[in-house]
Amino acid sequence: MRLLIIEDDRDAADYLVKAFREVGHIADQASDGEEGLALALDGQYDVLIVDRMLPKRDGLSVIGALRGKSVETPVLILSALGQVDDRVKGLRTGGDDYLAKPYAFSELLARVEALARRRGNRGEETVYRVGDLELNRLSHEVSRAGQELQLQPREFRLLEFLMRHAGQVVTRTMLLENVWDYHFDPQTNVIDVHISRLRSKIDKGFAQPLLHTVRGAGYMIRDGAR
Repeated sequence: MRLLIIEDDRDAADYLVKAFREVGHIADQASDGEEGLALALDGQYDVLIVDRMLPKRDGLSVIGALRGKSVETPVLILSALGQVDDRVKGLRTGGDDYLAKPYAFSELLARVEALARRRGNRGEETVYRVGDLELNRLSHEVSRAGQELQLQPREFRLLEFLMRHAGQVVTRTMLLENVWDYHFDPQTNVIDVHISRLRSKIDKGFAQPLLHTVRGAGYMIRDGAR
């Protein structure tokens, strides 16, 4: 699941990003309403988490602008303003859920996952398939030829990114920026280590390898039977 957190409190935003990534989700952040709106308009996110009180453009204005442009990405409003009137206003503006601060991360996670499932029920792609390999973004289940595979959160994120770009060369820089959030040192061996572990889980014991190294370019996941 890919999330966008629009929150101007740096400590709060960093905490949420770290917490969501630890459970295997991809989380980006924006520190003001204008930046958040620009990112959300791309439509690449499964759920948006939006604080109401933001610099440059407040959260409700961001949500209203998105709905005005027919962007239907589910929005969870996260705010210190928790009175009934505040919640009603947020939901009527276009929010799908509202959680008042302070909150428990376990509840926030459950609400976000529920919004993602609801979106999936409206026909959004939540399952990736390459050959007999299948990844479910919502349930975090991975299987090959009907056999369940156990992946660590980072391995799941790596596989999800590769399968999202199935048939395309994915560079080391792309992986560092999108899976590890590094913007430096493309020569680090962290990618090689995780690719090796992932390959042993999805290809070992199967006749047809799916994860390929493209020498001098990066990696590709594809159905070699085609």
